[in-house]
Amino acid sequence: MSPPAETPRHVLVIGPRLAPIAEAAMPSAFLEIVAAERLGPPDALPTGLELILIDVDEADVAVLSALIASLGSRETPPAVLLAGGNLPTVLVKALMRLPRSDVLEAPFTAEDLARAVGATLGVAPTAAPSPAAVRRSHCWTVTGSVGGCGATTIVVEIATNLARRLGAEGRVALVDLNLSGGAACAYLGASANMQLAEAASDPDRIDAAMLDAFAMKMAGGPDVLACPRDSRAYGKIGAQTVCRTLEVACQAYEFVVVDLPRCHQPWTLDVLAGSDEILVVSELTVPALIAARDLAGEIEAELGDHTPPRIILNRLASRVFGPAPSLAEAEKALQRRADGGITSDWEAAAASANLGGAICHHRPRSKIVRDIDRLVSRLLEAPGELSRRVA
Repeated sequence: MSPPAETPRHVLVIGPRLAPIAEAAMPSAFLEIVAAERLGPPDALPTGLELILIDVDEADVAVLSALIASLGSRETPPAVLLAGGNLPTVLVKALMRLPRSDVLEAPFTAEDLARAVGATLGVAPTAAPSPAAVRRSHCWTVTGSVGGCGATTIVVEIATNLARRLGAEGRVALVDLNLSGGAACAYLGASANMQLAEAASDPDRIDAAMLDAFAMKMAGGPDVLACPRDSRAYGKIGAQTVCRTLEVACQAYEFVVVDLPRCHQPWTLDVLAGSDEILVVSELTVPALIAARDLAGEIEAELGDHTPPRIILNRLASRVFGPAPSLAEAEKALQRRADGGITSDWEAAAASANLGGAICHHRPRSKIVRDIDRLVSRLLEAPGELSRRVA
């Protein structure tokens, strides 16, 4: 087994059970091994430590919490790696205050430990980026006028389209702010891994390294930032946490595409005010069109001179006859022209959702893919100046 890319010289191992696997993972490191019950006060730790490896299953939670809290007050604390099968929430929260830290759930091999050590030591201590290092990012926010109008599908396709355009050199994030039960990950066949509820106690701890750990990286698509399902998430995650997450995302990514819940939250206006484009998605039913008109009007009234929201008509039918309103009738209900339209292709949308992935990957010839590509092109070519005609 090759050593980790970043190998520490001086490591404190708390918990003798970890000694054999630590020796195999870091053969060139000097290891000091101590039993958890013999751990002295935090200020008595050996000097020159680069890494502290802790067996959580053998240590007292209160003692470890005090140790980690003490390390957080240091100017340059060592990296900390928690290992074990039972990782208490209080320890994970304390760990988030450290600039370099990680957790490794049991069971794991020496190779797993070596990779975790390398990744943890490879994270530079948190520092404010210089103005020159902050890239110009674009934030596009999409919200539905009513539930089930296809807003998440459009978010997935827009983010995937942008990722394809930018290629390997660009970075695109899809941020699902439906915190209690978002569907973006399910549509893409990914896992929701953004632990914002754990970070909420100290939002300033959220940085690019943490977002990178939260992100699910989709091959040929965007990084997906989405929270695990939790019916109480909106009560746990406040405005400061949400805004800090988007602030860091806009520093790390060239494009951030936000799936915004249609139900107003304390941070909704902050997200909208920070967005370069706001897309309100409506299906072709009278209640949805009226809701889109009212929502767009509310946003315009609240944000004043901000770029006005764009209304995107989803599931446009190509047939001449049918129960859905015509385009003219839809715009009459909206009391304005639509800014874009997405043709209905139920089979392509359903198949892609079932297979896990964007429509452009499974059904590249779908009219949905064509219409999304046109919409993205227009937003890129003339932001804020859409022709207000359906594509």
